[in-house]
Amino acid sequence: MNRYRIAVYPGDGIGGEVTEQAVRVLQRVAGPAAGFELQWHHVPWGVEFWKRSGQVVPDDFLEQLRPCDAILLGAVGWPDLLPDHVTLAPLVRIRQAFDQYACVRPARLLPGVPGVLANKGPEQIDLVVIRENSEGEYVNAGGRLRPGRDDEVAIQTAIHTRRGVRRILRYGFDLAGRRRGQLTMVTKSNAMGHAYVMWDEVLEELRGEYPGVRADRQHCDAAAMNLVRCPERFDVIVASNLFGDLLTDLAGILAGGLGLAPSTNTNPERTFPSMFEPVHGSAPDIAGQGIANPVAAILSGAMLLDHLPQPAAAARIREAVERVLAEGLGTPDLGGRLSTSEMGDAIMARL
Repeated sequence: MNRYRIAVYPGDGIGGEVTEQAVRVLQRVAGPAAGFELQWHHVPWGVEFWKRSGQVVPDDFLEQLRPCDAILLGAVGWPDLLPDHVTLAPLVRIRQAFDQYACVRPARLLPGVPGVLANKGPEQIDLVVIRENSEGEYVNAGGRLRPGRDDEVAIQTAIHTRRGVRRILRYGFDLAGRRRGQLTMVTKSNAMGHAYVMWDEVLEELRGEYPGVRADRQHCDAAAMNLVRCPERFDVIVASNLFGDLLTDLAGILAGGLGLAPSTNTNPERTFPSMFEPVHGSAPDIAGQGIANPVAAILSGAMLLDHLPQPAAAARIREAVERVLAEGLGTPDLGGRLSTSEMGDAIMARL
């Protein structure tokens, strides 16, 4: 029997609430009948850890995570106590240290979920955004001169490498080849004539290697407009770090809300553990109320199983989630009345 060690990093705010439901569901689909077991390594890091230790994570946090097969993350951040860039810093370090360069965020409007676009239903909204997750703004190149003064200068430079662009585009081409065969690369080469012209050149370099995939490119402002105007034209979107981050929130809303939006931070070569998390944040405004939607975390768990790989168990989870949503059940963000744990109960019942 396969045994997998999974680090559980609930984090802050609603992170613990939704992660608890994801772990319940993952535990249900594992076991002897499924042919695999999940062994949990819980890590109590985040703002509460900072209150006790003065640090968001311990010094050896990467060493603790490295032996694991995957990481299940809830959410991080509590802006009343710590700036967001402080609580986010460990996640950026995980993504870079473990070379999780493919951030994959599917956006699919499921039957039973109310959409925000008129005349656009499940048939029109089914896409995946792939965000380059190791370069761009994450390099944090720059600095501040004369901070706090009227003549302060702040410089933030995004770094792009041909190797990084090539490998994320290859990942996108491969995924598009397994889906509907359409890849859209999002850049801003009309205004940023160095980095994004290189992105354009790499797309042309690779296009001929994938004759079964139609590839086009759009500037980020046009892509945002077209996602709202005609989402059915998109299949796989590949974008730089910043553009991908913005477009995935938009895509998540089109697919019913961030409470339904899962994601991965993938190391495709499997030399390091990959990390799986809902797209949403820690939502301090509703934390502790028991009303957060756990579906995004549960579907992130399904993506974790796909990666291990345990696709049959992942499919069971997706089917159970889809049945619950098709019946019109949901948490308040979906117009329903179920609590976080009741939504988990409903999904467990369909398993």
